[in-house]
Amino acid sequence: LSNQKFRDFSARHGGEVGIMTGDVTINPGAALVIMTTEIYRNTLLEDAGRLARYAWIIFDEIHYLDDPERGTVWEEAILFTPPHINLLALSATVPNVAELADWIRAVHHRPVEVVEENQRPVPLIVLFQCQNAIFDNPQQLKARGYLNQENWRFMRHRRATGHRFAVHPNRLDRLIRDLAEQDRLPCIFFTFGRRRTEEIAWELSGYSLLKPEERAKLGALFEELCARYQITHDRSVEALRRLLDAGVGFHHAGMLPTVKEVLERCFTSRLMKVIVTTETFALGVNMPARSVVLDTLTKRGDSGFELLRRRDFLQMAGRAGRRGMDAEGFVYVRVNPTHVTYPEVMHLLQANPEPVHSRFNTAYATLLNLYRRHGRGLLDIFPKTLYYAQTSGARRQQGLSLMERKLDLLASLGYVTRTGLTPKGEFGSWVYGYELLLTELYTRDRLTSLDAVSLAVLLVSLVYEPRPRAGTAKPHHLSKRLAELCREPLARIHKEEARCTISPRTKAPAYHLSHAMEAWMAQAPFERITRLCDVDEGELVRYFRMSVQLLRQLAEMPVNDPALRATAEQARRRINRDVIDAEAQLRLG
Repeated sequence: LSNQKFRDFSARHGGEVGIMTGDVTINPGAALVIMTTEIYRNTLLEDAGRLARYAWIIFDEIHYLDDPERGTVWEEAILFTPPHINLLALSATVPNVAELADWIRAVHHRPVEVVEENQRPVPLIVLFQCQNAIFDNPQQLKARGYLNQENWRFMRHRRATGHRFAVHPNRLDRLIRDLAEQDRLPCIFFTFGRRRTEEIAWELSGYSLLKPEERAKLGALFEELCARYQITHDRSVEALRRLLDAGVGFHHAGMLPTVKEVLERCFTSRLMKVIVTTETFALGVNMPARSVVLDTLTKRGDSGFELLRRRDFLQMAGRAGRRGMDAEGFVYVRVNPTHVTYPEVMHLLQANPEPVHSRFNTAYATLLNLYRRHGRGLLDIFPKTLYYAQTSGARRQQGLSLMERKLDLLASLGYVTRTGLTPKGEFGSWVYGYELLLTELYTRDRLTSLDAVSLAVLLVSLVYEPRPRAGTAKPHHLSKRLAELCREPLARIHKEEARCTISPRTKAPAYHLSHAMEAWMAQAPFERITRLCDVDEGELVRYFRMSVQLLRQLAEMPVNDPALRATAEQARRRINRDVIDAEAQLRLG
């Protein structure tokens, strides 16, 4: 979404637009800068003076305050915004907007206006596919889909009028026929698994959805974009050519970013009729679609399959019907009555979205930056948090206690003293997310002893998050040496975290991508390194780009050893080439 907004605003304002994300920095001193919330928060803590000339900060999708992983960053970004910057917060799915406004008023001592629009510019019509029939209202769904039985969960059959009644599977041909005959294409088809997106796309490719002239135009656009992004001969492109010939594509996080970019452009043209995608598409690029299909109303969670949240349903359904293009938007909900009850379906259609709750859990680097300015007086910031505003009693005390215990840990490990930050603390204040282990390695001269390849392998092992059931990493000479290097410092960190009852504890390196990173640093082609690990292409690019971000932090931090800065810069340059170079992709247009 950042890239798309950079292109949109650049087309209108030219060189007055810049972008700063973990992957890309272009024209950072521009009058209008698109940046991630992490970059903005870090700037506020490290050098807020760089923002002196800016008058507004716009937070798009403000409900990210409720995100378990990133919510803290959003809360801190609002909390530390200086008085001269006005705030504009946007969302389509925040029911407790008045509560958030009250919090910002209290924190910033400034007036806050709440602007609510309840009338959707393009009306939405919800339809249901159930028992392989299409129903255009909830009453039909209940009467004919559920046979007026509200709860069929876990039941294969149901007696009705003296006969055994079987559940008829929802077939794709019935659905796509209705979409085509009713002139309700193009369509975004949401599902909840990468493999499932590809399976559905290939099944849909059996139905030709394009007129001959559309097929020719789409094919020409696809080839032109593949040539621009230099992926004409990529192994995944040939398969996509066959899909696009039918007007169909798929899109998920496991794909190369350049391939996803090409598919997004093709869909934006409205020549592609169906794109099958995972739910992250609902939070990303702005794609025009007349219709949206939800493949199912349940998704896998921590404790098995769970009903979608109302907020997630609204995000996906909201992609149907584009202003200025469609008079109406259509949402097709595929319902299996043995998986969801009728009341659950109605809840997703009619309930308020879930309230936004604080996820405040300040990172060590944030505490170090605040300690530099305020000492233990930084604890006075806690009553200004959204977490404090939304809690009371024991829960509120738990939040404050966690901050105090983290400060105690930083003191016990030698990052802070009564008078301020130690050299360890200064180093750790620059390395968000990986501050403790990297700092411990640095102060023991273990980071500075690494060459560029070893440093790159260590960092990709820090950022990599193995999937459940991923298994252990393959044996690798370099990762064995690095594991031994990290063993004692990590054990000390975990011991202190256990003593201070801090969880989750600092993540241990996972060396599953060691072979791939070593080969990439030796200039191996990307196609070869994908065979050296068990992750999808898109995931591999993501983790390598995260390594580049971390190397950039090490190369640019002013308190770092000059030799380590040089090694980090060398490693960054060697990784950041071809498909890994996000900035090159953006410059290609």
